[in-house]
Amino acid sequence: MWPHLSIHALLVVIVTFSPVPAATQSENDVTGEDLYPPLWDLAPGNLLDFPVKDNKIVINAWNYQDRLGVYKSLLSASAKYFDAFGPHNSGNILWGLPLQHGWQFHTGRLADPSGVTSCGYENGEPLCQSVRSWWSCMNYYLSIIPFLGAVEAGLFGQLPYEIEILSPEEQKDDFCYSVKDCWSRMPKLMDDWKAFFEYLLSTEHKAVSSASLSSFKLDDALGLMWKAHTSSIAYALPMFHDRLKYLSDPEANFGEDWADAVDFIAATHFKTDLLTTNNFQAFLPHRMLVEGDVLPSISDFSPEQNKVLVSLRVLHKVNKITGGLLLKIWQKAMSTEAGRRIGRELIEGLPSSQKLELLDLIEI
Repeated sequence: MWPHLSIHALLVVIVTFSPVPAATQSENDVTGEDLYPPLWDLAPGNLLDFPVKDNKIVINAWNYQDRLGVYKSLLSASAKYFDAFGPHNSGNILWGLPLQHGWQFHTGRLADPSGVTSCGYENGEPLCQSVRSWWSCMNYYLSIIPFLGAVEAGLFGQLPYEIEILSPEEQKDDFCYSVKDCWSRMPKLMDDWKAFFEYLLSTEHKAVSSASLSSFKLDDALGLMWKAHTSSIAYALPMFHDRLKYLSDPEANFGEDWADAVDFIAATHFKTDLLTTNNFQAFLPHRMLVEGDVLPSISDFSPEQNKVLVSLRVLHKVNKITGGLLLKIWQKAMSTEAGRRIGRELIEGLPSSQKLELLDLIEI
């Protein structure tokens, strides 16, 4: 029964995702301020812009600006490897991480959802990231862990100081705080991120100039990055399941749907450069979901936003009732470069699709 349903569901997914031409930004738009995460210009630009104490670079991962600075340092240090893929570092595939984090900040998802503290609220500590926020905790493993993997790989060269990540006030055992600490607690995860950055570094000595990285294959880099990305989510997801209790049911469902959808997106080696990520992210919800938000008719969401949320919900449910078989079939279909190219086109066309036949398969 399940193989038949899964194959049928996959075919319907493909029909559902069939792209319709939509307005997108071009490479000529890469200097627009609205393309970048909130407060991007105010974040530390490199590691030596962070405070140094006791011969250690000190980073407060529970401050939005500091965590954004970690991303900014990664983007800056890796820029030369992506010169051939767009002006002003716009082709860097690491843009997906800070842009997603900026969306989380802008939509209030990093604030204390329990309401016990003022962390993350405009009338309290607006730059604070709450350890009770499911989104903030999940993002730790998509910011600090990649960063420390990059440090270990040598992306920043020989640093004059060690790195120290400050711990939160509670739930300290859920995180690691240095290269050594993280390697001892989650070696496979660290190794996945290190492998991605080592791949970038391995191309440097083979190139005559930064614009002729002939040994650099974008699809290979995307594959390594997405492998590490999904490893981070797989590691963090069960650890922070208890944080979902602070969220409304619709928001908790959306969080789980989004985490599950990343596996499908990753299989296509989706290009997470500046413009592609912005175009796709425009259809994510502009606020947290609350009780009373019922899909597919959330009144203050656009039709495209409703459509994306419905698609994510159904995809998660179909994959769950098939025991993950839908994802396995999708990954098989994405096992070639040609298949991945089609998969990326389908995903990019999701918001403008005119159909939602998946609703016939399962009740939302």
